[in-house]
Amino acid sequence: MALTKDFGFGPDEQLVRDQARKFLRESFGIERLRKLVAADHHEAYESAVQPAPYDTALWQQMVELGWTALAVPEAAGGVGMKTIAVATLVEEVGRVALPSPLVSTLVTTMVLRAAGAMPWLERIAAGEAAALAATNAEGSWEPSDTGVEARSEGGRTILTGTAAFVQDARKASFFVVSARGPGGVGLYAVPANAPGLTITPDRIVDLTRDQATLTLSRVPVDAAGVVAPEGRGVAALEAAMPGVLTIVAADLCGAAEWQLQTTTEYAKTRVQFDHPIGFFQAVKHPIVNMMLAVDRARSLTYAAACAIDHEPDDAPRLARMAKAAASDAAAFCSDRSIQLHGGIGFTWECDVHLYFKRQKHNQLLYGDAAYQRAKLAELLDAR
Repeated sequence: MALTKDFGFGPDEQLVRDQARKFLRESFGIERLRKLVAADHHEAYESAVQPAPYDTALWQQMVELGWTALAVPEAAGGVGMKTIAVATLVEEVGRVALPSPLVSTLVTTMVLRAAGAMPWLERIAAGEAAALAATNAEGSWEPSDTGVEARSEGGRTILTGTAAFVQDARKASFFVVSARGPGGVGLYAVPANAPGLTITPDRIVDLTRDQATLTLSRVPVDAAGVVAPEGRGVAALEAAMPGVLTIVAADLCGAAEWQLQTTTEYAKTRVQFDHPIGFFQAVKHPIVNMMLAVDRARSLTYAAACAIDHEPDDAPRLARMAKAAASDAAAFCSDRSIQLHGGIGFTWECDVHLYFKRQKHNQLLYGDAAYQRAKLAELLDAR
């Protein structure tokens, strides 16, 4: 395999990254994150329905900057940029642990793009948020394991069943639902206000997003809502999976970079025994190992993004490697960031808990490191 030089980075991709970094640094600092999602412990974890806060004005600015359109083909009104540009954007989003439907919308974009669903891609380019509902109640990430059934009645498709672990469901305008019919699995676009659709919020540890279970009780879908007809849904999901995994890996890398930088700064300023704690090898060496883990995961994530654009046959292998490495890096950096902050690292007042919880959620999303390596072994064995 011969990947493009510099993972396909060019002036346009660098502009996207620099613009995103500057915009988020100026518009969404750690203080704003804390006030938005962690101002009150009881509201966050003990209210009847867990809040799902996000800044709608900031979301509108992101739409105007073209972030939702970044992965949408030009033919559907999007920007049509390389996957590496999408990955670098999501990395910056992870760096600030941004509560928004952007990641779930980009994931859904990958599926819609694989299915060639231009009308729904146009809606995303215009700024509508979307979420993928393709996981059954048992939590299987396999494309064929849907918990929703599809039946044809009177020229329409009727969906009945349950889709679980739907990301940012209360922020989405529509869902792409995986459902099995007599001819196999298909994909269907379901508006968030569709009759017969019930959105039940889950209570999760991550405060920077929300998650829900969708219950579909004879939800009607007309011909315009068929994203992929029966028998073609699994192929579309499998084709989109490298992009999905790369996006989540990029979010993991961005958050891990924040954990590394924040812990490094703390080690420079916290003094014990007349020295900054970073002076001691017991602190210095773990921080170096954090850096190595982040760099390894980032390199694989960029390689996966580049392969999607230039070496698609190798993209599934690299994407699973990237998700596995990024999940491992997240676990290690989360552990060390808490530990090296000492006693304060375990408190609500220390911001590292927000990243720890986002990382834990992303580690498991679409399969943890062990799952990815098992799937990678299947890929290599098939060769």
